[in-house]
Amino acid sequence: MRIIRYEDPSGRIHYAAQEQGDSYLRVEGELFDGFGVTSEPAAIRRILAPVIPVMIWCIGQNYRRHADEVGMVVAEYPVVFAKGTNTIQDPEVAIQLPTGAGSSQVDYEGELVAVIGRKCKNVSRERALDYVAGYTCGNDVSARDWQLKMGGSQWCRGKSFDTFAPIGPCLVTSGSIGDPGKLQIQTTVNGRIMQDANTRDMIHDVPALIAFLSQSTTLLPGTLIFTGTPSGVGMAQDPPLWLKGGDEVSITIQEIGTLTNRVCGEVR
Repeated sequence: MRIIRYEDPSGRIHYAAQEQGDSYLRVEGELFDGFGVTSEPAAIRRILAPVIPVMIWCIGQNYRRHADEVGMVVAEYPVVFAKGTNTIQDPEVAIQLPTGAGSSQVDYEGELVAVIGRKCKNVSRERALDYVAGYTCGNDVSARDWQLKMGGSQWCRGKSFDTFAPIGPCLVTSGSIGDPGKLQIQTTVNGRIMQDANTRDMIHDVPALIAFLSQSTTLLPGTLIFTGTPSGVGMAQDPPLWLKGGDEVSITIQEIGTLTNRVCGEVR
């Protein structure tokens, strides 16, 4: 099932489930605590990020070819960092370049995002997917100068500027995805294919990531897990390809859809 979060013509926020083609029916109830699909057609003014997260966990260097392109060894344990919830951006709305912070090296990172739907802690790898509500497309936008030079050796600052986590366009329920470890993922910048891979290239797959992150740590419903990006990031190009105003970035993941955002200067 494909579920969207949307704003209706009066400005109210709802969820809806896709029926056939572009037809959507409004959803009643809570996304993570039982919901039902009504017979009422959804009046959609604009589609929003499918989830307002309570926490955003991210995984770095989790594709073998990406680890190779940035000169990092394959990690025995997942490389974990966090993004602020201020980073969430809707589909078709601009990623803002952090000019106030003086960044000139903003990069794209197309990623599969797992959405936790049930409270969990110390979950086994075998049961990990039981706690996933669904999946969406994400862009782990990164200011590389802040990530690698000005962030005090921590990645969070360079990853947490406003609008640096677009997600969408929908949440596809876990039962509709099946195995998240064999999905094609592609990123384009201005129509040019920059990333083209399959999630089977992950070093630590989705069940392993959930088991790892839940060790002595409660994962609440609405937690997002950005599962890492494949090779082809802008930083690894020769010369580097940094995002600039007017660019358009699209992330397409098999069975989910396409998340598109343009790029603009910072809105103060």
